[in-house]
Amino acid sequence: MNRSPERDPIREAHAQWVRHGWAGAADGMAMVTSVVRVQQLLMERIDAVLRPAGLTFARYEVLRLLSFSRSGAMPMTRLGSLLQVHPTSVTSAVDRLVRQGYVDRVRADDDRRVVRACITDAGRRVVEEATAGLNDAVFERPGLEPDDLHRLTSLLGALRAAAGDQVSQPSYDG
Repeated sequence: MNRSPERDPIREAHAQWVRHGWAGAADGMAMVTSVVRVQQLLMERIDAVLRPAGLTFARYEVLRLLSFSRSGAMPMTRLGSLLQVHPTSVTSAVDRLVRQGYVDRVRADDDRRVVRACITDAGRRVVEEATAGLNDAVFERPGLEPDDLHRLTSLLGALRAAAGDQVSQPSYDG
């Protein structure tokens, strides 16, 4: 049986947008759809590394942030701010990490209203293992050459800035 080569569905959608009179939006639709698709593909790779450790990327990010802090602890509100997520998302992630034994919740001594998330020794072990796996399987080989990777990161930074994120230009000097 002769099969025709598969077509790029995003290119096909672009053509449909143009045919339906939305040419002014076609390029933007193709860019947004491409970014969403790439996010799905990257999350598949990330999940393959983190799933065996019982982590999601959100929980991994919490552990990584806590491990980077000098004390291994951080107020829940600060975690949410750094992760750029709603407080309920942080609470949910920390709840799960507490159940897994990777994080403890501790009230601040100086202000009992402040709840701090504190990484445990088990949390430190799992985040180091997860980081090694992510570096090897995803971050060191994301699928682009270094110059293209830097250019894309800058372009995505411009999109983030346009949406209101605080963005600074990355330094690629090793």
